[in-house]
Amino acid sequence: MHKTIAWESEAWHCRHVTTPFAPYPGSSMNRRDVLRSALVAAGGAALVNAPRAQGVQDERKASPKRYKMKKSINLWAFPYPDRMSLKECLQLAKDAGFDGIELNYDLESDLSPKSGPKEFMAIRKEAERIGIAISGVCSFLFWPYPLTSNDPKERMRGMELAAKMTEAAYHLGAENLLVVPGAVHMPWREDHDPTPNELCDSRARTAIGKLLPTAEKLKVHLNIENIFFNGYLMSPMEMNEFVDHFDSEYVQVHFDTGNIMLFQFPEHWIPVLGKRIKNVHLKEFTKKGTDHSLESFRPLLDGTTNWPAVIEAFETVDYRGYLTFEYFHPYTHYPEALIHQTSDSLDRMLGRKV
Repeated sequence: MHKTIAWESEAWHCRHVTTPFAPYPGSSMNRRDVLRSALVAAGGAALVNAPRAQGVQDERKASPKRYKMKKSINLWAFPYPDRMSLKECLQLAKDAGFDGIELNYDLESDLSPKSGPKEFMAIRKEAERIGIAISGVCSFLFWPYPLTSNDPKERMRGMELAAKMTEAAYHLGAENLLVVPGAVHMPWREDHDPTPNELCDSRARTAIGKLLPTAEKLKVHLNIENIFFNGYLMSPMEMNEFVDHFDSEYVQVHFDTGNIMLFQFPEHWIPVLGKRIKNVHLKEFTKKGTDHSLESFRPLLDGTTNWPAVIEAFETVDYRGYLTFEYFHPYTHYPEALIHQTSDSLDRMLGRKV
């Protein structure tokens, strides 16, 4: 009886007694207004109205730290050449906010053995007109023509193509050429005859040694890429020993963050590689699935890479070069969306978004 009377008394008080947070009868205050007023009256004003400290970046939006690395994207992310021309890709990369674009050398495209200095210079001038740098040259041709193949004809063709790539990079005004020096095993090639480890290492060193004089003359860096599942240079210490063997500033490392994510972590490799890193592929990877093919690579930020740790590791070794997003699956619909989304993600990772 007393509890009921007390409750009714309190209820009447809440309905009819004017307080700093109780609405007047007929007032237009809604439930949110009442709760807000109640918090203020209870000393919660600081919680309701607390402004963010001036100059403090919201980490939900972007990195609170600004990094000086440059944004780049590989041509494989574009629907080239089926739905976009090279000129359109260069312009789109520029419009999306990239500092550079990495081009790919193959057997049929604008960058191929069918092209020469004249064609490459034309591409260079077009990129300069648009205002975007060519951050490097890349190629899948090291897989059908590995420099360490047991087939002498494959090795010879691989060397011929690598030499042509070096010259192409020079005429394009690109100082970086990605090189895959060899492979013990290529599980994606059913016809590949595995190369014994010692033989793979010997052939790789011989191949790079033969390519180096021209690269030094043209001032094109032969950047050795770490690869997944090829059984060669599988640790940063092995990579360092291989690169240091040549004692040349034109043999450096092209570090790929995604290629080691299946069993390792890029933030662990970067401090060990240090100043040897000349160019970078950012490949997003997910450890959540069981498909360890190219399908494991994802759009940027849609994976399990610890990007704050990775970017900070690059900062620690004073890396100021290109971060090139590499992805092999252009969107079927509205492919420009992938390019703009990637640029936005990089802006957030590098602290360019305010």
